[in-house]
Amino acid sequence: MNTPSPTAAPKLLVIASGNAGKLREFTALLASAGPGLNLELRSQPEGLEVEETGDSFAANARLKAEAVARITGQWALADDSGLSVEALGGAPGIHSARYASNDQERIARLLRELAGEGNRRATFTAALAVADPSGQTVLEVEGHCQGEILEAPGGEAGFGYDPVFLVPETGLSFAQMDPELKRRLGHRGRALEALLPRLRPLLG
Repeated sequence: MNTPSPTAAPKLLVIASGNAGKLREFTALLASAGPGLNLELRSQPEGLEVEETGDSFAANARLKAEAVARITGQWALADDSGLSVEALGGAPGIHSARYASNDQERIARLLRELAGEGNRRATFTAALAVADPSGQTVLEVEGHCQGEILEAPGGEAGFGYDPVFLVPETGLSFAQMDPELKRRLGHRGRALEALLPRLRPLLG
């Protein structure tokens, strides 16, 4: 009689973020990735802050992934994402998370600075980096989503700037979308879609 082979233990992947919203979104995105990945996700150690000194989303994602991988001795996935608004010269850009002290104030500042502005085109960018346990970046991708900034927030879901980011072809803000639609159209979902075929051989 053949003895069934034991199920392989899941591989640990540390999400290099203390942002609960990002951890929830990555958990959902990776859970929907289909066969080939058996992962246990954890957030980075509590209290850890990695200074984002890079001059691009990609550079900051690398910094975070490498630091968290070295500190934990585990594979680490980092995301650096943000909103670039055309009429504001690309701001808040890499400073999106530091634009104000919380989501509500960040949105309020953005809407103040766009008051009376006719051009409300904007792009959400997500740069992902995966570092191996030695702290070396081995994978990097970017995803983008084009949209417009609403004049007032709409929707209750999501986090960050989601309530004011409209995807015109849907007529919905990110905060009004169901998770599957946001995964398919959103910058983070698109970045992960590009990452997964290269991640599976490493962690599958």
